[in-house]
Amino acid sequence: MAESTIQQQPLASWDKPELDLSNAEWQSSSRGRGDVQIAFVEGFVAMRNSGRPENPSLIFTPAEWGAFVSGAREGEFDLT
Repeated sequence: MAESTIQQQPLASWDKPELDLSNAEWQSSSRGRGDVQIAFVEGFVAMRNSGRPENPSLIFTPAEWGAFVSGAREGEFDLT
């Protein structure tokens, strides 16, 4: 499936560069569970839904990614 070329306008406070994700090497969970994939691009971490790769990706700085992973490990995002 071809990568999307849809351009989105950044938020007013957006301080991250526009990343070219067309050649990103997307990685799935080591356990193969879930629909999330990540890619390391130009010092940032991109995250997308593998079931809908044409949708926009979330972009994290290394500090933001670390906080996200830490929160996930601590159950911050558990809905049950």
